[in-house]
Amino acid sequence: MPDLHARHFLKELDFTRDEWLYLLDLSSELKAAKQERREPQRLSGRNIALIFEKTSTRTRCAFEVAAHDQGAHCTYLDPSGSQIGHKESVADTARVLGQMFDGIEYRGFEQARVEELARHAGVPVWNGLTNEWHPTQMLADQLTIREYVGRDIDQVSIAYAGDARYNMGNSILVSSALMGADVRIVAPADFQPDAGIVASAKRLASKSGAEITITDDVAAGVKGADVICTDVWVSMGEPKDAWTSRIAALRDYQVNAALLGLTGNKNVKVMHCLPAFHDLGTTVGRQIYDETGMDALEITDEVFQANADIIFDEAGNRMHTIKAVMVATLGE
Repeated sequence: MPDLHARHFLKELDFTRDEWLYLLDLSSELKAAKQERREPQRLSGRNIALIFEKTSTRTRCAFEVAAHDQGAHCTYLDPSGSQIGHKESVADTARVLGQMFDGIEYRGFEQARVEELARHAGVPVWNGLTNEWHPTQMLADQLTIREYVGRDIDQVSIAYAGDARYNMGNSILVSSALMGADVRIVAPADFQPDAGIVASAKRLASKSGAEITITDDVAAGVKGADVICTDVWVSMGEPKDAWTSRIAALRDYQVNAALLGLTGNKNVKVMHCLPAFHDLGTTVGRQIYDETGMDALEITDEVFQANADIIFDEAGNRMHTIKAVMVATLGE
């Protein structure tokens, strides 16, 4: 059993396949223990800081509930709740928080910020999301895939459709390569992962036996896929005027009934990390509809609702997998 005590959790590239598999197995174990009301508290008396430079529903709630279940206490610092990067450097903030807390979660912008926190904090630091990586989401996604597809990750074909330049595209590519999956990135050429990320994934694939496909051909990319993943087309913090050009570039990559038909797999599963623009139930969704006439963006409501069970279990699994990360790196 790998020893991850006092380790940081910053990106998938920092872990071996055995270490990642251990976290997945621990997630399953902790999920079952919670459901059966037999969960031991392994973080009793610990104090955890949650730094959110980008707000969130799932990540905040997952960390807070997971910590509470395990007997720990959380202090939430919202985008205006600390001086990090404004009046106090990231390094100095890390040194201060490391004196008071046993672990620190960071959700924000550049990966360099969470890496700097980790260098100076002296306690485990966990990445809740950066522009470049989303490792807690990947554990949740892979746990969900194992539950719904019923096979180990190295026996699954996973296709990501949409804008793959940022955290979700990078993390799906690398975590799937780490675990030996058949992974496809299906995106226009200008929306594919950086060459350095691809090179890292290929190095992992050479050890794990993963198959990597990066293509702008939707039909070829999704053929035979067991799982289709997608994410919003405009990320948090990008200007509103990015919508028009982004929609024009990505509308052929929308996860809809036609795209699912191209898989040739009647049992194909669809996943989304949320939030999703699948209907007019949001202010942004209504604004986009008024401007473009599109009532859904990256995923249609028909497909979303047909896969709601897996999508919302995927969201729920954020809590179980985040709990595993905290227990593995901070627990006794």
